[in-house]
Order: sequence, then C-alpha cells, then structure tokens
Amino acid sequence: MKEYEEIREDLLAMLEELDERLGKITDDVKHTKEPPEKDFAEQATESENNEVLDYLGNAARAGIVQIKKAIARIDRGHYGECSVCGEPISKERLKALPFSDKCIKCAENNQ
Repeated sequence: MKEYEEIREDLLAMLEELDERLGKITDDVKHTKEPPEKDFAEQATESENNEVLDYLGNAARAGIVQIKKAIARIDRGHYGECSVCGEPISKERLKALPFSDKCIKCAENNQ
C-alpha cells in the first residue's frame, strides 16, 4: 500500500475537486443563488443549460464512483491488478488513468 500512497493522495484530491464541482452544479440547477427566470424565453434557455449541467453532474458522479473504487482497491491491496484478467496494469496506464481497473488489453477488448 505504501507503493501507491502518492496515487491515493492524488485520488483523494480528485475526489474533493469532483465533490466541489458537483455541489456547484447542484446549486446551479436548484437555483440556490437566484430564483428561476420569469421570462419564457429565458426559462427555455435555462432548461437547455440545466440539461448540460445534468450531463456534467452525471459525469462528475460517475468519476466519483470510479475514484472511490480505486481508493478501495488501494486499501484492500488490489490496486494495479486488472479486474478482468488479474494481470498487472502498467504504471504508465495508472499514471494516465489512476482510477483504471483494467489493463490496456482488457480495456480495448471490452469496448
């Protein structure tokens, strides 16, 4: 586990950033800072914006799940092992995608 302590710290920082981003998105969608527009045209624009924010929120939630799973793998001592074939995931791949749970071969085969 000591081997991946730096990666774990990076993942925790990523998690904090995504949590903060998700909070801001949620606030924007719920209009916590200002009331919704009364003008119909503005409401239509806000609705479109909310769709984009919803997409971004879903992406942030998915990232949070991936990061939490990666941290759990570190804590269990299984980080860096492919969840499909059990082979080691390359250091280069883990550096690029620290939350990856598949080696490049298995990731390419599961597309």
